[in-house]
Amino acid sequence: MEIQVFQGFGHIMQEVALAMLPLLAIFLVFHLFLLRLPLEKIKQILTGMVLSLVGIAFFLQGVQVGFFPAGSAMGEQLGRLPYNWVVIPIGVMLGFVVVVAEPAVRVLNYEVEKVSGGFISQRVMLYTLSVGVAVSVGLAMARIVYGIPLIYLLLPGYIIAMIILKFSSPTFVAVAFDSGGVATGPMTVTFIMALAVGIATGIPGRDPLLDGFGLISLVALAPILSVLTLGLIYGGRSLDDEGQ
Repeated sequence: MEIQVFQGFGHIMQEVALAMLPLLAIFLVFHLFLLRLPLEKIKQILTGMVLSLVGIAFFLQGVQVGFFPAGSAMGEQLGRLPYNWVVIPIGVMLGFVVVVAEPAVRVLNYEVEKVSGGFISQRVMLYTLSVGVAVSVGLAMARIVYGIPLIYLLLPGYIIAMIILKFSSPTFVAVAFDSGGVATGPMTVTFIMALAVGIATGIPGRDPLLDGFGLISLVALAPILSVLTLGLIYGGRSLDDEGQ
C-alpha cells in the first residue's frame, strides 16, 4: 500500500499561513507605531515566524498521515480483543509517556523551576504531571471498556479539587490550573484521542461519539489534582517564598 505522505500538504500550509497572518499584521502595526525595532531584530522575528509556519504545517501533516491513523488502528484492534481490559494498563503507560513529549509541559516545568529558584525542579513537575495524566488516561480507558458515565468521574474529581483548594497555597493553585491546559497539548489530543475513539469503535455496544470522547476533559482535570496534591506534600509553602 502506497502512503501519500505529502498529500494535501499545500492546503495545510495555506491554512497555517492564514492563521498566522493576523499575528504578523498585529506585530507589524506594533512595530510601526510603538516598538521601532532594529532591522536585524525584525529579520530574526520574521525568520522565526517562517520556521514556526513550516514546523506547524509539518506537524499537522504528520498528525494527518501518522498519529490519527496509527491511534485509530491500534485502538480498534485492542477494542476487539476478548480481554480488552488490557487497554487500561496500556492507557496508563501511554498517558505517562505522552506528557514527556509535550512541548508546552517543558515550558511550564522550566518556568516553575525558575520562579521557585529550584525549589520545585523540572523533574518533580514532570513526574507529577505524568502520573496525573497516566491515571486519567487509565480511568478514561476503563470508562470506555465498562461503559462508565463521564459525570461519575468528572464530578468527584472536581469536588476533590475544590476541597484541596482550601489547603493549598495560591501559587500552587495557579500552577495547577495552568497545568491542566498545558497537559492537553498536541501530542495528547492527536494520538490518545484517536486511540480512545478507535477503542470505542472496536468494542461492541460502544458509541465512538459518546464513549470515545471525554478523555481530554479527564486529562485536563488530572494535572490539577496532581499539582494540588504536590502542594500538600510541600506543606502549602508558596513558590514565591522559596524563590526569594
